[in-house]
Amino acid sequence: MSETILEVHHLGKSFGSHEILRDIDFSVRLGDVTCIIGPSGSGKSTLLRCMNLLEVPSSGEISYHGADIMDKHMNVPEYCSRVGMVFQSFNLFNNMTVLKNCTVGQEKVLKKSKEEAEKNAMMYLEKVGMAPYINAKPKQLSGGQKQRVAIARALAMEPEILLFDEPTSALDPQMVGEVLEVMRKLAKDGLTMIIVTHEMAFARDVAKHVIFMGDGVIVEEGTSSDIFDHPKKEMTKEFLSRFRNS
Repeated sequence: MSETILEVHHLGKSFGSHEILRDIDFSVRLGDVTCIIGPSGSGKSTLLRCMNLLEVPSSGEISYHGADIMDKHMNVPEYCSRVGMVFQSFNLFNNMTVLKNCTVGQEKVLKKSKEEAEKNAMMYLEKVGMAPYINAKPKQLSGGQKQRVAIARALAMEPEILLFDEPTSALDPQMVGEVLEVMRKLAKDGLTMIIVTHEMAFARDVAKHVIFMGDGVIVEEGTSSDIFDHPKKEMTKEFLSRFRNS
């Protein structure tokens, strides 16, 4: 059995008196593809943002290889370089070329030479089909192309885990497929991924582990078959029935 690399224990997050997450528990093993599904407003994106410390949890613990990521001795920049993030809005640097977007983090955070960073970036831009666009600026790209660059940029940091926050929600329908295809290939390559998504067919086909969230808690979790074929909770059944009937 593969090793557990990330564990979430009794995680909670509040903004003032508004409780967003309550008592969240789950773990991620090396090579897992974990899809987090559920209605809008259920806390999925907040959970992901807590996992890479874009939001500071209000309670509970997240441990990476057994170390509490909120411990004062934790090297947070190093942790964040090991747990990458792909955002729904791409978050590319608009004043930089595609290639520069994929090298700047390597040079500044990983302290790679320009030559090494460019070689590594090109490998991942080839992987996502964006090598012909290295001199383009983001404004010259479609939404699907921008998201593929964002994925290459995250991969170039060589993370152990890659988090995806609704990576297709800002895309036109015809561009969704090209991004999901890249993610399918990454899953086949064995990359450990945690994906917040509304793409139910993708989650069903690709996920090893599915978490269904509602109202800030984990309602139900299990294998893809457990959740999609044999859901136990009424809330899960109702949510999935809407997708089957849409």
